[in-house]
Amino acid sequence: MNKSNTPKKVAVITGASSGIGFAAAKLFLRKGYTVYGLSRSGVNDTEGITHIPCDLCDDERVGEAMRRIIAAEGGIDCLVNNAGMGIAGPAEGAALDEARYIFEVNFFGAVKTIKAAAAIMRENGGGKIINVSSVAGVFPIPFQSFYSATKAALSIFSESADIEMRPFNVRVVAVLPGDVRTNFTAARRKTADIPEHYAKTGNKSIASMEKGETNGMPPEKVAGVIYRTASRKNPRPLTVVGGSYKIFVFLNRLLPRRLIDWIIGKKY
Repeated sequence: MNKSNTPKKVAVITGASSGIGFAAAKLFLRKGYTVYGLSRSGVNDTEGITHIPCDLCDDERVGEAMRRIIAAEGGIDCLVNNAGMGIAGPAEGAALDEARYIFEVNFFGAVKTIKAAAAIMRENGGGKIINVSSVAGVFPIPFQSFYSATKAALSIFSESADIEMRPFNVRVVAVLPGDVRTNFTAARRKTADIPEHYAKTGNKSIASMEKGETNGMPPEKVAGVIYRTASRKNPRPLTVVGGSYKIFVFLNRLLPRRLIDWIIGKKY
């Protein structure tokens, strides 16, 4: 077949209006993919990316967006679940509605798109699903407990789903970045009422967390890892992004749990 007649691969990226998602969308576009970006705003300034407004908390909107893409392209080769949000503050002070909301966005939002993409990928002979988890899903980050919980859930879900879908040549893997410089830091929700007994340690921990993110890696680095993961025939189930974070995750497997918790407590 003439190269010019070869159909373009199709990538769908959630949270594509900024940060890691936008960097990934631009990279996949440069590499020759047809790229669809799903985000609440649906707005961006890059030609070539089809942006679809989609609130991942709205089951019908998610299904509608995925059906629209499949109808237009006939399939999806790569799904990148990047959309996410954060809540900072003590677990005790978080409203249950906030806790449910972060799981709806960070975890169930990915589950919805995976359910829609997996069937068409299986019918078409395979595909890659890449979930953007976090190193915070490996380590128990204080005053970010719900975020850590959603990312831990997403990582283990990815591994379980990968085992189920691998016989159909559908791979479900997770990428775990460390601190990244994006507007995620400014957009993070903070518990409105931090109890006085948590104020000193909580504010110090959140400030330390935000400083690390401000000085973190650029989103393009994570986007590069996402693209290389999508390009591999047999990608790793979990890929940590960032040299120092790979060391931390490795040590996490070796050191006693109490020591790990003590170190994290000192850092944050």
